[in-house]
Amino acid sequence: MLNGLWLGFFLIAALTAFGRWLLGGEPAVFAAMVDGLFGMAKLAVEVMVLLFGTLTLWLGFLRIAEQAGLVELLARLLGPLFRRLMPEVPPGHPALGLITLNFAANGLGLDNAATPIGLKAMRALQELNPSATTASNAQILFLVLNASSLTLLPVSIFMYRAQQGADDPTLVFLPILLATSASTLAGLLGVAVMQRLRLWDPVVLAYLLPGALLLGAFMALLAGLSATALAALSALLGNLVLFSLILLFLVMGALRKVAVYEHFVEGAKEGFEVAKNLLPYLVAMLCAVGVLRASGALDYALEGLRWLAGVAGWDVRFIDALPTALVKPFSGSAARALLIETMQTHGVDSFPALLAATVQGSTETTFYVLAVYFGAVGIQRARHAVGCALLADLCGVLASIGVCYWFFG
Repeated sequence: MLNGLWLGFFLIAALTAFGRWLLGGEPAVFAAMVDGLFGMAKLAVEVMVLLFGTLTLWLGFLRIAEQAGLVELLARLLGPLFRRLMPEVPPGHPALGLITLNFAANGLGLDNAATPIGLKAMRALQELNPSATTASNAQILFLVLNASSLTLLPVSIFMYRAQQGADDPTLVFLPILLATSASTLAGLLGVAVMQRLRLWDPVVLAYLLPGALLLGAFMALLAGLSATALAALSALLGNLVLFSLILLFLVMGALRKVAVYEHFVEGAKEGFEVAKNLLPYLVAMLCAVGVLRASGALDYALEGLRWLAGVAGWDVRFIDALPTALVKPFSGSAARALLIETMQTHGVDSFPALLAATVQGSTETTFYVLAVYFGAVGIQRARHAVGCALLADLCGVLASIGVCYWFFG
């Protein structure tokens, strides 16, 4: 799928360029495409400079959190909830512990730890699955909640905004938090309807109701603030939460007698390796998007959508962020490239760039997650997993649009 998407960007760009040359008499389009190609290659390296530092720093602190037992603590707290949502999994089965560890790691932004733990959890669930090729209810719920992208601290989004010169990289903290909550809730409700889960179980309600009430009260508080106050509060909370978490990791590590410096260095080395391995993918996708933009194909597509939205009487500012939203279910690297390109084209703190950043932080690469998690255990029939996961993505995009108009008007 990714091969086809990447090749498609170049083929569409080529067809558009030849059309502009032969029909519109614009031979300069080819020079613009070559400039876009090499310009994006240079930008990819510039992005990587900050990426090296940020990933090295963050994975160093997260290694301390792991060693201090914070991930295991979150897993124990979430365990009773997943026992009710997956009734076919026996109490005490290893899959429940792995599932809660996976969600705890995702919530903290521990992507490197979350994926291998998630694959182990899927294999453990497959041991309970009566079918070798058809996804069980528990596997579907686990996958959809993974694909709903509940991330409480979107450090990577902050990093890209910082690299592009944002005055306050954490400005999108609250919009992402609200949008990702909406996508996760939509995914859970979609699966609950399909599987007839008992969401009114007292234990489930004990987890969900306080969270829903707190989120509702928080949104009611936000509703009384002006757009300027909302942006200022988002920036304050984003920075405060980020620094408070780092301080929590260090203090808990010290109390647990963790050698914080040594473990920070170990995690930082891993961050350096992760960043180094990302460079080829970033160059590939940014160059493809640069050629697509320079050919005029992306602008033509957006103008068509803008015209349709105008006919419907909608505010059309969200159109320029749609490329990120449309590509994200298929490819995280392509969506990342389109996010950076949107920041470059419109300005890092423009409405399209803020919306694209919110979409990137509240949606997931659904088809990639489906392929990796189900492919790891030989599942061929996904049943309602795809529909529920895409529903979560759609709600995440719609929530992102609504929240960004609310916050950044």
